[in-house]
Amino acid sequence: MSDMPTPTATPGIVWNDELLTRQPQMDATHREFVEHLIQVESALGQPDAVLLPRYDALVAHTVEHFAQEDRWMAALGFATQNCHAMQHTQVLAVLQDVRRQHVEAGATDMIGRLLPELMQWFENHAQAADAGLAGYMAEVGFDPATGEMARPPLLPEAADAAR
Repeated sequence: MSDMPTPTATPGIVWNDELLTRQPQMDATHREFVEHLIQVESALGQPDAVLLPRYDALVAHTVEHFAQEDRWMAALGFATQNCHAMQHTQVLAVLQDVRRQHVEAGATDMIGRLLPELMQWFENHAQAADAGLAGYMAEVGFDPATGEMARPPLLPEAADAAR
């Protein structure tokens, strides 16, 4: 008998409260995103008839998830090509390229290799870019349903006049 410890299973992708931004609609969308990742992860090793519909659902969700945040940023006056939106564009391009490689090039390990990297990126993105967006939304009293701001920021000219 060996004195070696019994290895434990490595947990897969799971939701954790460090992903919370305290913006309810954003947090609900983030939970859905993680659920899609879990669904794809659970289909790894299964035939494409099982895996690809789950992957496609992840991509479709991500397109709308990012578009929602991009609409909020536009309503808040963020520059169109800001860093946050550029990350969205880059991640969507990777998601689409991985699917193409999986199908066209037979790179069947690509989706499995992508998932942990995507989750790591998402954790960083949610804790930095999304948390910053959520904080700004709260600061100006932004209502995601209406696009209205209860406390719009002062324009630089108005701030100068107020001094």
